[in-house]
Amino acid sequence: MFTVLIASDFDHMSEMAARIVIDDIREKTGGKDPYVLGLATGNSPTGLYKHLAKAVNTHQVNASLIETFNLDEYVGLPGENAQQRALHPESYSYFMIQELFGLLRHKFRETSVPWGTLIDQEKLASELRAHPSDWEEQGADKGRAIVIRRDAESKYLRWIRTDILDGYAEKIAQKGGIDLHVIGVGGRGHVAFHESGIPFEGNEMLLVKLDENTVSNAVADGHFARIEDSPRYAVSMGASIVYRAKTVLLLANGSRKAAPVAESLLREPSPMVPISYGQVFSRQGGKMVYVIDSAAAEHLRGKTAELKRRGVEVEDMSDGHAERKVADLAFFRDPALSLMG
Repeated sequence: MFTVLIASDFDHMSEMAARIVIDDIREKTGGKDPYVLGLATGNSPTGLYKHLAKAVNTHQVNASLIETFNLDEYVGLPGENAQQRALHPESYSYFMIQELFGLLRHKFRETSVPWGTLIDQEKLASELRAHPSDWEEQGADKGRAIVIRRDAESKYLRWIRTDILDGYAEKIAQKGGIDLHVIGVGGRGHVAFHESGIPFEGNEMLLVKLDENTVSNAVADGHFARIEDSPRYAVSMGASIVYRAKTVLLLANGSRKAAPVAESLLREPSPMVPISYGQVFSRQGGKMVYVIDSAAAEHLRGKTAELKRRGVEVEDMSDGHAERKVADLAFFRDPALSLMG
């Protein structure tokens, strides 16, 4: 199942996405079963998170049943130790506290962010230089996956592979997998730090070497004071684990996302546009939902028939009749549920 829902603007997109998430949680936790929610950072999900926090705080969903796994985290944040790095204002752990976890009056059962802050960037770089046969680079573009051999000679690199990367994937598997995963869209169609050109298959959890433009832009955009403070690596879920969730909910807003959104739907799947893996996921029986605003849908206008031939159903909710249409959608089993205000 592959559905694209077009919202009017960011606020409308956020409300629609929140209703999908809350409906799914309420349905699957009716018997008091745990619910595993995958989370993303970035601007796109922030409105959704505020609605979700409100639903938790007003007892519309049971927070004590929810466990979360985030997509990614930096390696190499400034700080003397892992705790300082995790609490750095640019860490994704800090972002989640600020945008969701810290808003909850009733806390989730457990939250997990990839353990990138445990890695010492200087030691990582030193071990990579000292043990070139322990790893290889993968990728056809500027961002590269550093694939460490399981039998690496370096104890430090082996620890990163087994405990930091494989350990996170194993923890997700032990929880029974992710029920619904919220993701965003990178400027070139990447998901988390699964950068353009990194192969789809065989890369569940990634250690990614960031390209120099990403590092420089982080300083230019004011995230870090100087180039020496900007992380050079990140730990991230790869597409092959993101799209193992039962439902993947992709959010995109703004015209900057229009081209990668269209390419991910109108062309065949390619590692150059990692979110295009959603087509594979859908064909294999996964539930793939895009909730995008009108600007991000710009290049899809007039393509409904072509998209339908590719197995993608489009619902345009941006024409002034959104509330009536929302109530009619199968996603929203409780049309009386209001998250606004």
